Amino acid sequence: MAYSTQKLHEEKVFKDPVHRYIHVRDQVIWDLIGTKEFQRLRRIRQLGTTYLTFHGAEHSRFNHSLGVYEIIRRIVDDVFANRPEWNENERLLSLCAALLHDLGHGPFSHSFEKVFELDHEAFTQAIILGETEVNEVLSRVSPVFAQNVSDVIAKTYENKQVISLISSQIDADRMDYLQRDAYFTGVSYGHFDMERILRVLRPREDQVVIKSSGMHAVEDYIMSRYQMYWQVYFHPVTRSSEVILTKILHRAKELSEKNYTFAHEPYHFLSIFKGAVTVKDYLKLDESIILYYFQMWEDEEDPILRDLCRRFMNRNLFKYVEFDPSKEYKKLNELEKLFELAGLNPNYYLVVDSSSDLPYDFYRPGEEEERLPIHLMLPNGELKELSRQSDIVDAISGKRRTDHKLYYPKDYILDDSSHMEVKAKIKSILGLE
Repeated sequence: MAYSTQKLHEEKVFKDPVHRYIHVRDQVIWDLIGTKEFQRLRRIRQLGTTYLTFHGAEHSRFNHSLGVYEIIRRIVDDVFANRPEWNENERLLSLCAALLHDLGHGPFSHSFEKVFELDHEAFTQAIILGETEVNEVLSRVSPVFAQNVSDVIAKTYENKQVISLISSQIDADRMDYLQRDAYFTGVSYGHFDMERILRVLRPREDQVVIKSSGMHAVEDYIMSRYQMYWQVYFHPVTRSSEVILTKILHRAKELSEKNYTFAHEPYHFLSIFKGAVTVKDYLKLDESIILYYFQMWEDEEDPILRDLCRRFMNRNLFKYVEFDPSKEYKKLNELEKLFELAGLNPNYYLVVDSSSDLPYDFYRPGEEEERLPIHLMLPNGELKELSRQSDIVDAISGKRRTDHKLYYPKDYILDDSSHMEVKAKIKSILGLE
């Protein structure tokens, strides 16, 4: 029996709070789960610093990756099984790509990426194609299988059906994280009728479409996504913790570039600081390592690094006010000068943070972040873009919502033990009086 078709002697199951059970029948999937690169995802939270806002948000990329795999397994084994439009040869490829799609995420994910200008999808591909246990497992299937999985992640694989299952405006990735994140944060916004959506999915040419009878379930899904972004993912307290996290990493990098002598040398960061991180270096990074350094740096000589680390570790976060950078830039300039007079470095203690989301959009060639639309399949087989059929989706389609906040250390500003006159002006501008 070829390794690619080899089944386990007995089905393995993972108990899961979202999908009840995650079923593993293929030897390849079981072997991938056991690799050290995949096990590393247990040590990376799905929602970064959100646990400082919603205390239950401790779930990991490992949990989520298994969930995405299970949704794809249900689609290809149950929904698409025996359908002439579906290429059964792509089954294992879809399962592996689903399982491994987040393999390259770093600690605290997107915040970490922004500081060091990294791309988790590029690292996912590098891990899949590099000298790793994951690559060894994939290469047993066929000499080109690892490359095919990498191509799905890169969205360059020739069969667009497979790509759209894992990466589109209605895909297994989003369907899992919305429900999983809602469950672990304790909110109700992320719930939608996934069972109904799975029943009305249809493979069609180079994409997956939705039977028109399932339109209302898709509307519910899109509105759930919209609510989750603004109530959970863009929560202002979470953004405050991300601001501090980002500033800690920036400060450590700046000090390293200035040849500062750390009391606790950041060995795990050195190649990243130099912009020469290897896959091997990257795989050694997880959130336990980052938090270890933050705890050590609470006693650093540098006052900024020391203070920011203490704030993050003890959840003494920055406060915020609403801010419109297009209209209030003069106020920001004035605050920056006052902060310097008060002994606060504005680069680290006065931060404008912006969040933006586009809940749904149809295809607009040439624009940033081109998005393939969700298509409904009418009873006569004709395809219609979702917003042309749904008044609800049409109302929000193409409408980007952006929110700006100005973050600052309120406790320092309210401390009248020094720079009283300067702080009085800052209080007045920030509306703290």
